Parts: sequence; C-alpha cells; structure tokens
Amino acid sequence: MEERDWRILQELYKQRNITKTAQNLFMSQPALTARIQQIEKEFETTIVQRGRRGVDFTPHGEYMAKAADEMLKRYQHIKDDLLKLDDQVTGTLRLGVGYFFTKNKLPRMLQMFKELYPEVEYKVTTARSKTIHNLILNQDIHIGLIRGDYTWNGEKHFLFQDTLCVVSKEALTLEDLPHRPRIDYTTDQVLKSEIDNWWSDHYSVPPRIGMEVDHADSAREMVMNGLGYAIMPSMYFNGEKLMKIHIKNRKGEPIIRRTYMFYHEEFMQLNQVNAFVQFLKNFDFNKSL
Repeated sequence: MEERDWRILQELYKQRNITKTAQNLFMSQPALTARIQQIEKEFETTIVQRGRRGVDFTPHGEYMAKAADEMLKRYQHIKDDLLKLDDQVTGTLRLGVGYFFTKNKLPRMLQMFKELYPEVEYKVTTARSKTIHNLILNQDIHIGLIRGDYTWNGEKHFLFQDTLCVVSKEALTLEDLPHRPRIDYTTDQVLKSEIDNWWSDHYSVPPRIGMEVDHADSAREMVMNGLGYAIMPSMYFNGEKLMKIHIKNRKGEPIIRRTYMFYHEEFMQLNQVNAFVQFLKNFDFNKSL
C-alpha cells in the first residue's frame, strides 16, 4: 500500500462518506472508489460496505482504518529521520497554536523565522490549549504553544504572560458587575476555572449572562461594540479605548495567564525544530510583535 492509501482509509473512517472523503483528499469519487477496490484486492478482504447513511466498515476495515494512524505516523518519522542526515534547515515544522496567537502574533513571527530559514515549510494546527496539549502528548506536532499550566514531562519554556481583566466600553466598577450584562465565551477549562473561582470569591450571586458566544474573538468584538463587559486576558485588547480593571486573587495578586512552548527533546534532532525552538527562546515578545 502507498501512503495515500492509508490517508484514504483514515479520512474515510473519519467521514464515513465517499463524497466528503473525495473532496477532502482532492480526488474524484471514481478514483477514490478504485483505490478502495485496489486495497481490498491487495489484502483479499472487504473493507467497506455502502449503507443507507454512508459507508460502513467491516471488522477487517475497522482494523485497517485504526492502523492507518500508526502507519502515517511511521511514514512521517521516516521522513523526519531522513532530514536528520542533512545539516540544512529544511522540512516541515508542525506547530499547534491557539486561535488568538495564530491571528495576531504567529504570522509576523513566522515571517521573521522564514527570513532566516526560507526552506522550512509549516503545518499549523489552530485549536484551544487543551487540544494542543493532547496533540503534543501524542507527538502529532513538534511544538505546542500553550496558555495555562498543563501537566507536561517534556521540555517546556516560558514565553510571555498577561493578566485577566474586566473589559467594558462603558464605565463600571467591580461592584456593578452582578447587575451588568456579561458576555460569556467558550474557552479552555483552565481559564474558565480561573474566572469562575474569582467570581465565587467576590460575589454571592451568579453573573448576569447577557450573551454567550463560541469564541473569545467574538466576545472581544461584542465588548468593542458596547454590548456588555467580559472577563478576558488583557492581550486581547491592545490600544483600544476601553475601560480595563485588572482582577486579583484572594492574596491581592494579579491573575496571570502564562504562555509556554512545549516540545519533545527527541524532536530537537530535527534541524527545523531545533532552529525554531532556539528562535523562540531568544524572541522578545514585548518588542518584536
């Protein structure tokens, strides 16, 4: 089997639909069907069956689809190992980065890195910190840029920090919050717990949620348009004419959100990973972005 055949099985198992799988792999449906038939012929077994709701995998097909993840990882490891034989900084750098960082900091940072190492290519996965944490644990990415304190036994480097604050377009005080509409947003569990703990430490009533959105960027825009206040990391607001109140914990200390670089020591043998790690360790986030 070729590498693309394992990708076909992986994607088809995920989608359970010939049309969607063909679209995602940029193949025609007849070509995809032909490859599946070729795989079945090679292994002398039936992998899939057409059902009312799409594609059903046989027990043999289930086994092969689950093996696809491991086979593709093996392919990638072989490619990475071959790159170790060359001193040139090249190859694909696999990064896991948060939504806000991807939108506001990563493009300029990668531009600067590419000026140093123009042959490096990138595969960037954008997700919340918990998802990135799982990706780096499973070695699906080389480097994860993660906000918050997550358990990690590999290499870890502090990058920068910001503080949690109440942000509003209209003037208000902390005493006003239980009576004002709050804009809530979906975020990682670490940040949500920090916000919830701070609220329960200061108020005996639940917040008045005036709006719920699915992303911090959406909450930011709602705040900018005067639709309520939000409790967010200060890095989401830079230079806007808004009222900010930096909140503190029980000890009277600012509630800090730290961003770290997570990576596996074994990946440092890859030239592109080693170069990027050293680049970030020497990167001044306060001045450069």
